[in-house]
Amino acid sequence: MRAIFTKWIERYFSDEEALFLFLLLGAFLLIILTLGKPLAPVFSGLIIAFLMQGGVDKLVKNKVPHLVSVFIIFVAFMSFLLAFSLIVFPLAWRQLSSLFLELPRMVQQVQALLLVLPEQYPLWISESQIRDIMNLASSELSNAGQMVLAFSLNSLTSVMTLLVYLVLVPILVFFFLKDGRSLIRWWVTFLPNKRQMMTKVWREMDDQIANYIRGKVIEILIVGSVTYITFMMLGINYAALLGIIVGLSVLVPYIGAALVTLPVALIGFFQWGWGNEFMYLMIAYGIIQALDGNVLVPLLFSEAVNLHPVSIIVAVLIFGTLWGVWGVFFAIPLATLVKAILNAWPGLQESPDPQKETVI
Repeated sequence: MRAIFTKWIERYFSDEEALFLFLLLGAFLLIILTLGKPLAPVFSGLIIAFLMQGGVDKLVKNKVPHLVSVFIIFVAFMSFLLAFSLIVFPLAWRQLSSLFLELPRMVQQVQALLLVLPEQYPLWISESQIRDIMNLASSELSNAGQMVLAFSLNSLTSVMTLLVYLVLVPILVFFFLKDGRSLIRWWVTFLPNKRQMMTKVWREMDDQIANYIRGKVIEILIVGSVTYITFMMLGINYAALLGIIVGLSVLVPYIGAALVTLPVALIGFFQWGWGNEFMYLMIAYGIIQALDGNVLVPLLFSEAVNLHPVSIIVAVLIFGTLWGVWGVFFAIPLATLVKAILNAWPGLQESPDPQKETVI
């Protein structure tokens, strides 16, 4: 057993660069787990700067000075941040509060519909079971409403944290954009001279992850904006709130669109019933999803991430459980990082061909 373990260590960890990369990844993961909260503004600024670096590079290629390019992209970022903070977020919050006030009426409508079932299927369900289910649902909704009210009244700490983010993150974004290249050169001085494997991983990640993250942000903005405008033209209640939900649903591949269909359909049904307006709403929503999947995604993601659907779903579950919304957003890039490391890791490139193995 010791000989097998020693052989396995020699095969995969005998290369000093592989061992250094393994220790580096372990140290980075330890920093995130232990100092993730206090360093969250730094990580947020780094990620946002990474997203906007492509715009700076394009302006520089068009003979715009680097500092001027940084100012242009930074002003665009601040304009978007102010518009979201002063217009979109307050509107969505008001609609969310209004939705919680409307929930009791919606529950009564659902109860009236479900009470018809015991008359049609008396052997399968009784009226008392329906009332128990509805009482439980009403209790849960009441608790959720109280949580929202408590958050809005007593969340001084959250408000202060938000204010810190609004001040620190833009400052960090500006300096990361302005001095990012010099910071990278300074960081590289701490790496070993032999770093062919790390260079290979970095190039693969830079080609795929940069395009994926930027494309995903653009997809969220386009899908959310088109959904909001369409729903507002149709006259559905809570159009801004639904637009944000539908836009964020593209973060979760395969299941995001299916999950967000339920709130869209329920709000449309409670407002219009089974009328023509409800059918127009669902047709418009279906067209938005079809255009997103068949037109927008191929345009934004010209270089598809070569991951199996099962790998993507597993990555979303694992990283979403570890880091919440950020984990869901970066699930595919992190899975791509794991794949790039495995492709470059010594010993894994020379895996035996199963068809050439001798069956004993």
